Amino acid sequence: MDSAGFDAAVLQALFTQPPIGLHVLDPELRIVRFNSAARGVQGLDISDAVGRTWRELGFATDDVESILRTVLETGEAVTDFRHRGRLAVLGGVEKVLLISAFRLQDAEGRTLGVVGTVVDITERDRTEQHLQLLYRAGERIGSSLDVFRTAQELADVAVGELADMVSVGVLDSVLHGEAPRPGPLADPVTVRQAGFRAMEAITAIPTMFQIGGVRVIPRGNPYAQALSDLRPRLVRQVKADDPWLVRNPEYAEHVREAGVHSLIVVPLATRGVVLGLANFYRGPGSPPFDDADLGVATDVVARAAVGIDNARHYTRERTIARLTQRVLVPGGLPSYIAAETAYTFLPVTSSGVWYDVIPLSGARIALVAGDVSGHGLHTVTTMGRLRTAIRALAAMDLQADELLEHLHDVTEQLAREHPSAENSDQTELTATCLFVIYDPVTRTCTLSRAGHPAPVLALPDGSIQVIDVPAGPNLGRGVASYQSTNVEVPEGSILTLHNAELLQDTDQDELPAFQDAFSTPPGLTGSLQDMCDALLALLLPDNPTDDALLLLARTRSLGPDQVVSWTLPNEPESAAMARRLVAGWLTDWDLDDLTFSTELIASELVTNAVRYSTGPAELRLIYDRTLICEVSDNSYAAPHLRHAEDDDEGGRGLYLVAQLTQHWGARHTGRGKIIWTEQALP
Repeated sequence: MDSAGFDAAVLQALFTQPPIGLHVLDPELRIVRFNSAARGVQGLDISDAVGRTWRELGFATDDVESILRTVLETGEAVTDFRHRGRLAVLGGVEKVLLISAFRLQDAEGRTLGVVGTVVDITERDRTEQHLQLLYRAGERIGSSLDVFRTAQELADVAVGELADMVSVGVLDSVLHGEAPRPGPLADPVTVRQAGFRAMEAITAIPTMFQIGGVRVIPRGNPYAQALSDLRPRLVRQVKADDPWLVRNPEYAEHVREAGVHSLIVVPLATRGVVLGLANFYRGPGSPPFDDADLGVATDVVARAAVGIDNARHYTRERTIARLTQRVLVPGGLPSYIAAETAYTFLPVTSSGVWYDVIPLSGARIALVAGDVSGHGLHTVTTMGRLRTAIRALAAMDLQADELLEHLHDVTEQLAREHPSAENSDQTELTATCLFVIYDPVTRTCTLSRAGHPAPVLALPDGSIQVIDVPAGPNLGRGVASYQSTNVEVPEGSILTLHNAELLQDTDQDELPAFQDAFSTPPGLTGSLQDMCDALLALLLPDNPTDDALLLLARTRSLGPDQVVSWTLPNEPESAAMARRLVAGWLTDWDLDDLTFSTELIASELVTNAVRYSTGPAELRLIYDRTLICEVSDNSYAAPHLRHAEDDDEGGRGLYLVAQLTQHWGARHTGRGKIIWTEQALP
């Protein structure tokens, strides 16, 4: 074959064999020649394509034509320009074309025209878009553990990329943290609208898509079918005479108003549990859904279903945690003669906030406020264990700082038993605690705290102050080193315990919220519960992030008609003196029925004090809801209850005391110890 024949053969092959569209354009950008592939790519026909421009054929816009003219003028080639448009020669079908162009010149450098190549990458572009959509769905859906927010994220991701309108409905049981039985659901089914979004072009939004609204899905439509067998449904063309629309004229009217012409229904299901439905709609100006769209919608919904199921699990755990929290914190506070108490507890996040009022010996009470780090069921149960531990330690009549040291050890032990928390919020088990002992006889408060906010004291004269209590380390962190502070509190003062959510800085000199609450008529003498509620309203942040607690105690005191004490010398005759003093005073209190038992109790306790101590003994009677008898001495030796043998001459004193009393015990003081007993009043 000669060179002329070879050139002709190459030229013929060039315009018949390459799979890409090849166009030769003259200097006026009119088509001079195109290859056979162009007929398939652009639908060109020799009879109407030659002599016409790309713009006239409908697949070149201003930007494409501008590029071609730039190539003609500068000679700089353009490669892989992506053009998206509708081809008039193909009936307005949208195509994505990859265009390249370079200038043709003769041997003398004169411009002959432009050669342009066109590759149809519509399917590739669509696949790329679908992959990008799936990537964005993985990034944006499930950013929180909230069912409504996750459902809305699904609608936001899909609208504009996959559909013109998206609605997401979930079962009511999912919102409560529960799950229906595994497998398909029997129709009819009720779903609650949890997410919705539509393109701005869709102006007629059906009212049934209102967030929070309830929708009953009747039998025989694509929605019910998808829930029945948990398979997605593709309705390529929604027609007014479709049987399922004819049976539901109200819904058909909504579809008509929105201009919906194509539909995809995908069940929200994961781990074999159905959670709801995701519905994708296309309106005017958009092509119908096809199988590729169905596959992408199914993948996006699968990602959202995992996020919604995680939110359901979180809701269920939070519900259990809140129910457990209600059981583990006091549902009400009993009344005590030492102080009137009131509280307001606002659970927000199922945290470890707790409070308590604990009766102590000698008519005293302990006020407790604490907070375990973290949130969720693990934190709530830990709070319950610490509250039980502090009640047990308080029953031992420990000093406030000594009690916190023991509680610190308990917290460390719990942390070792559960090194990893069930929720991601908690990385280390710690807690704060404020422990306050109030004695109505001496009108003194003994306070110690472990990282907890200091209490606020409102005095009867209207002044407000923060009690300066040294802040020890949080329970379970650092070295257990705590100090106690003693404060004399006038009768009628109000002691306020709270958690950190309500008052971030208790070291400030002025506390206007407290001043406002306590100065509002009738002032400090009004209803303590009303005052507590009003104070919480003043202190609560606009958007609280933790549980809120206020515990108020209005102090009382025991007067001379309820308390009597004597100092007895360290000699054997003091036991008989104690019996005479007790008998006379019980007659004045009209408690003659307790005379014999109280004489015996006082005699035995004073005898022990004389025997085991070196200084005088103090005998005290307290007429409270029980009759309290206390004997104090300067010995630190702890009493022990013994069971004497038949031939023993002693050792029965405390045993007899225990038989005659409801409760008895001993507590240490700075000067020795106190042995106390309580008897029920007749």
